[in-house]
Amino acid sequence: MIGIILASHGEFATGILQSGNMIFGEQENVQAVTLHPTDSPDDLKQRMQAAIATFTDSEQLLFLVDLWGGTPFNQANNLAQAHSDKWIVISGLNLPMLIDAYGARLSMDNVQDIAANIIHSAQEGIKSTATKKTDVTSTSASQMTNQPSITNNNHSGKLNIVLARVDSRLLHGQVATAWTQATHPNRIIVVSDAVSNDKLRKQLIEQAAPPGVKANVVPIRKIIEVAHDPRFSHTNALLLFENPQDVLRAIEGGLEIKELNIGSMAHSVGKVMVNNVISMDQNDVMTFEKLEAKQVQFDVRKVPNDSRGNMDELLAKAKQAFR
Repeated sequence: MIGIILASHGEFATGILQSGNMIFGEQENVQAVTLHPTDSPDDLKQRMQAAIATFTDSEQLLFLVDLWGGTPFNQANNLAQAHSDKWIVISGLNLPMLIDAYGARLSMDNVQDIAANIIHSAQEGIKSTATKKTDVTSTSASQMTNQPSITNNNHSGKLNIVLARVDSRLLHGQVATAWTQATHPNRIIVVSDAVSNDKLRKQLIEQAAPPGVKANVVPIRKIIEVAHDPRFSHTNALLLFENPQDVLRAIEGGLEIKELNIGSMAHSVGKVMVNNVISMDQNDVMTFEKLEAKQVQFDVRKVPNDSRGNMDELLAKAKQAFR
């Protein structure tokens, strides 16, 4: 029987597994995997691998995840890449989808057929008691998220940067949902020499883009060229950098960034934690000081609703640790 992994932020996956069991009965080869606030992406990946190891047959698998572009999606997609078309990832997990998946795998032995079948059920399960009827299948992505259509009032003849962000995780759930809804880009651009040369990472990032937004990965030299190319003057771009050093190189090459959002910087050997999501080493401190000297303003926030942190205080804390 085809295995099913349910994966979500928080306990949603566990809860919907229990709901499915109430309606359809206990199921074999089904596991719920959850991402907690303190977990790293690798923690979730290891849980997925452990869950898969419990299945009697894992040749064909269906990953049902909560959010396209989120960490559960990214890690499931990462695992599925090595299994061609026999491991399938579907986002937008809801109860009608799960119930239909249970029923479909009793009569179907091909995961591709099951995937095609349950997407329709998931859409059909969205209904409303409102008097105004909504056709889910024909509604645009921007309408579905209650977002206005993207318009560009940029008359400068160059790339319009709606957000430039440092995030060692690059494109993940907080970026794909909260920041895109707050800034309304029509393109997410990961700027990294390292990632642009990594075929697998590049492919995963491009697949993780939220509906209605394209994602690209480019080297630093390319974003400098694109930024002043009038052909991109109608592009509202959300730029993602893996580290502040890449930002500095881009600015020194001619990219104009007036404000830089600092989201997360992963901890590694030689770095000190300056808050719960940002770690720095001496090179990071020096780089931020150079950016500050170039009149770059810092917006220290993980998500739009957070209060802004004080970069000077974080730099002072890092310097103190290195004394």
